[in-house]
Amino acid sequence: MNPNNDIIEITKEYVKTALKDAEGGHDWFHILRVYNNAKLIAKKENVNHLVVELGALLHDIADSKFYNGDDSIGPQRARHFLNQHNVDKITIDHVLKIIENISFNKSLEPGNTFTSNELHVVQDADRLDAIGAIGIARCFNYGGYKHRKLYDPSILPKTDMTREEYKTSTAPTINHFYEKLLKISETMKTETGKEIAKKRHLYMESFLAQFYSEWHGKDSNKNSFF
Repeated sequence: MNPNNDIIEITKEYVKTALKDAEGGHDWFHILRVYNNAKLIAKKENVNHLVVELGALLHDIADSKFYNGDDSIGPQRARHFLNQHNVDKITIDHVLKIIENISFNKSLEPGNTFTSNELHVVQDADRLDAIGAIGIARCFNYGGYKHRKLYDPSILPKTDMTREEYKTSTAPTINHFYEKLLKISETMKTETGKEIAKKRHLYMESFLAQFYSEWHGKDSNKNSFF
């Protein structure tokens, strides 16, 4: 039996238990979708598959948005878990780098220089789950969780936020499409990720056109903020 399979199955059970009460957009099923996306993307990439799979499974083990913005808890928990199961140091260090650098808000931080093919695969897999039909569902689920307005025409999106502004934003949910979701397809690193993202991006544009049509009345031609 491949020992890598053992640690992957153990990690799955650990994450399922750890996230059993998580917010619906960041729960075990989100992790499973990212894991499956990562495996699909990795087929065409030159990567260490164990690092990719562990990175995908552990990337949201303690998402900072649910821990008062503390980015250190996730890597700490992942390190403790992987050490407990005697994963080698090189693999652990790489997985932790993925967890530390995967988030969209991290890309807003000046001087962020870590990169690897494995990070690109897991990052693309995670970002695919933020767009398309599931991305829309997750966006509104989180907005409801944070008691945010659906839409307020008087509050315009801010598309040039710093990392800190992004992390502390309380803007209506529709704004998030312009502040993050509609930007994602242009940030994809892998060819498979880019191909899938194009379709999901178009779906979001169609959704927004329908949203504004219904907001303003069926006969309205107004289809955006602007």
